[in-house]
Amino acid sequence: MTSNSLACLYSLTRNAFQEHPLLAGIEPVLHVFDETAQKIPVKKFCAGLRATGERAVICMTGVQTNQFARAVDLAAMFRTEGFPVMIGGFHVSGILAMIPEMTTEIRDALNRGITLVAGEVEIRWPELLRAAYDGTLRSFYNFIAERPDLRGVPGPELPDTMAPCFFNYQTGFDAGRGCPFACSFCTIINVQGNIMRGRSADDIEKLVRYNHAHGHRKIFITDDNFARHKDWEKIADRLIEMKDKENIRCSLMIQTDTAAHKIPNFIEKMTHAGVRRVFIGLESIDAANLKSAGKNQNQLKEYRRMLQAWRDHGAITTAGYIIGFPNDTYESIMRDIELLKKRLPLDLAEFFIMTPLPGSRDHQRAYKNKIPMAADTNLYDTNHTVTKHPRMTGAEVMRAYRDAWKSFYSPEHCRTLLMRRPGPRRRLLFSSLVWFCSSVFLTGTHPLLGGFIRLKGRRDRRPGYPVEPVIPYYMARLWEFVVYAVRMPLLILRLWLINREPNEGYMDEAIAPE
Repeated sequence: MTSNSLACLYSLTRNAFQEHPLLAGIEPVLHVFDETAQKIPVKKFCAGLRATGERAVICMTGVQTNQFARAVDLAAMFRTEGFPVMIGGFHVSGILAMIPEMTTEIRDALNRGITLVAGEVEIRWPELLRAAYDGTLRSFYNFIAERPDLRGVPGPELPDTMAPCFFNYQTGFDAGRGCPFACSFCTIINVQGNIMRGRSADDIEKLVRYNHAHGHRKIFITDDNFARHKDWEKIADRLIEMKDKENIRCSLMIQTDTAAHKIPNFIEKMTHAGVRRVFIGLESIDAANLKSAGKNQNQLKEYRRMLQAWRDHGAITTAGYIIGFPNDTYESIMRDIELLKKRLPLDLAEFFIMTPLPGSRDHQRAYKNKIPMAADTNLYDTNHTVTKHPRMTGAEVMRAYRDAWKSFYSPEHCRTLLMRRPGPRRRLLFSSLVWFCSSVFLTGTHPLLGGFIRLKGRRDRRPGYPVEPVIPYYMARLWEFVVYAVRMPLLILRLWLINREPNEGYMDEAIAPE
């Protein structure tokens, strides 16, 4: 899916040059890259800028912790070519929100002449652009305390040139920011706040109309918890009205908490409005684990009722599940996964390793108590171990993580998942299973980090790593592609054959009426 942060900054930039007096008389030329789906030709791009005599500033937006090292490497290349660079996003913001001093990687970036921007820039963006134009950018800006009102602010948009970069183009927008809960592993609440700030129903209507007019019918509402948006019902009613009266239909994905089904009419209205996929922060089915993380809103006795409510209204449910809580052992994790499979009517699960991400209370506590954590920020992608577990070795945590994926997406359980799902949503679940299984088992990447074809560059190595010789590199890449090209059709065939099996009258413990 597209980057919401990138789309926000693109819209803010266009609007700033159109309307703000600080930028009057300056003609903007915007170049947009998303490195998750494109290779960035740094030298060629910079040569083009110099040839036209343009002033330029390179802005790296939405940079998370596991992306920070790469962002700094790219920034160093642009700095070598003579262009100023700004880096913003959750890593810089999380460090400044929770840690009292500059960490090593932050100091290193500043020493390279890179400008770091913490917090949200809706209010400040025109003055930053003007400073970049005038060559007066400071090394550091901290806007953490400024949490702007989003009502009336230009919504996230991207140029249509981005669409060909994605196999299954899905755009997104943030209807609101922040979350009222207090999970210890969460960065949202410390960077964007505990008080929900949202766009209005009018704002959302404009965004949906814009996407629909450009042929983008799949939309991810990126709010950490849309159920707690104070205007969720007004937004739902507006979307329903557009759908029923004007046939403006979109397939929506939202994120909610496990108690959203208790909000009167929430599930009914959201599914009527077009919600087809729901991501839910289940995290664990162990009560002690939930308590240790401050996840007090998650009530185990409500899980099945909540999932069944979404299922009854035709939505595909995906649960986030964390491996490596302090109380976990390999045996307890695998036991809980079996219970998850057997007793809950869940369609999909995404597994993550418990990670003290910068910006979370877990990271702040570990930093203050001098608990050893991995220095390499690349590892902070929730798919690696970065700190010592009290009851398991790092190898045991990784084994539990891999085996959780293998167990939940085993051929037997994939069949169960497809048998449970009647009607047209079965096709959506089938395509999702292809996506998840191919990412995990064929490419060894998390579904949220992977894709169907991975772009690599032989020379794109981190500083200090040797560039591989031409022949061994391309032979390895060829073999990698051949293996993938053989295994992918076989995986699709296996799931397709299961999907063709009739499921009329199918029943098991998870979907049986209470």
